[in-house]
Amino acid sequence: MNVILAAEEAGVTLPFPSFWFGVIAIGTFILLGLVTWSYRDVANRHDHKESKGHH
Repeated sequence: MNVILAAEEAGVTLPFPSFWFGVIAIGTFILLGLVTWSYRDVANRHDHKESKGHH
């Protein structure tokens, strides 16, 4: 009987509630999306590339 009770008590304790893991993940993806979005149209900002006719 004591072995069964000891086995039930063993478990993983999280450093904070599991809800916050989702919040951190969503926040990370939003941050990475904003970084990616900030680099939009960077190639067209330079006029010297248009004069060479590569595109």
